[in-house]
Amino acid sequence: MDFGFALPPRGPMATPEHIATLAQQGEAMGFGILAVTDHIIFPKILRSAFAGSASGQYYAAGESQGEYLEPLALLSFLAGITSSAKLLTAVMVLPNRPPILTAKMLATIDVLSKGRVIVGCGVGWMREEFEALGSPPFEKRGAVGNEYIRAFRELWTQDNPTFEGTYCRFSHVEFAPKPVQQPHPPIWTGGESPAALRRAGRLADGWYPFTQNVHVPLGTPEQFAAYAAKVKQHAQEAGRDPASIDFTYSASWYNDQEAERLPNGARRPVTGTPAQIADDIKRYEEVGVRHMMLSMVVRRPGVTVQQSLERMERFATKVMPLV
Repeated sequence: MDFGFALPPRGPMATPEHIATLAQQGEAMGFGILAVTDHIIFPKILRSAFAGSASGQYYAAGESQGEYLEPLALLSFLAGITSSAKLLTAVMVLPNRPPILTAKMLATIDVLSKGRVIVGCGVGWMREEFEALGSPPFEKRGAVGNEYIRAFRELWTQDNPTFEGTYCRFSHVEFAPKPVQQPHPPIWTGGESPAALRRAGRLADGWYPFTQNVHVPLGTPEQFAAYAAKVKQHAQEAGRDPASIDFTYSASWYNDQEAERLPNGARRPVTGTPAQIADDIKRYEEVGVRHMMLSMVVRRPGVTVQQSLERMERFATKVMPLV
């Protein structure tokens, strides 16, 4: 099992010094994946509903609404200050960047990092961001994302790349350098909708869902396994080997200070004592999870970098040895 965490894209910890400290010390502690999340621009009036809260509200109380480090630029920074951890976009919104330019940027980062990029990607949820960026129509974002994934693979693997789609076209071009990883960096798709499950099974190397979607229960190993089975079914129907699909789980509610409770009164997985958390991780591993992302960097007001480092160290010294 690989473990990882997301670095802060905004707020008082989103400085070069703090990000470098968290990334380098996390890598030294044994965390194998460093993730960056994705937004480019925020509307002053947000009407799109966020699936991670029952109210649909995205902004946290007291949080800056417009601040966000661009993830591919941040990934380049991380490539230069780390040496072994995988670098994950978690997840990059596919329609919000031109596909050829994005493929080139990701290939460049893979070269500079000596083959450490993982392309986590999805099709987005914030209509206002699409409109501000001049992205393809929000209603077509699924079809756009599918095309862009196919275009990435064509550019990364073919000596004479050619693609003829509705939203992306190219031919008679040279694309170099190619990524270091062969045949290309792993592509993990997010999303929990039926279309997203089909995308993961038919096009992706792995599935990396948003486990806090209030409309799709994925909080327990059993719930995750039921949806993972659908991804595998789509892979089989597409003529792919279901065993080739990678599965990543995001336990963003990780809590090693107290056991949280589910609505039915049961302990929430990945909360409680080190032994309980380790046992939970083994249960996820049994249903096919190979990578687990955890909330090591807490961005609540008043939480310091040192407190996050202590949280990381507790996991590395008390939980990792038990898994």
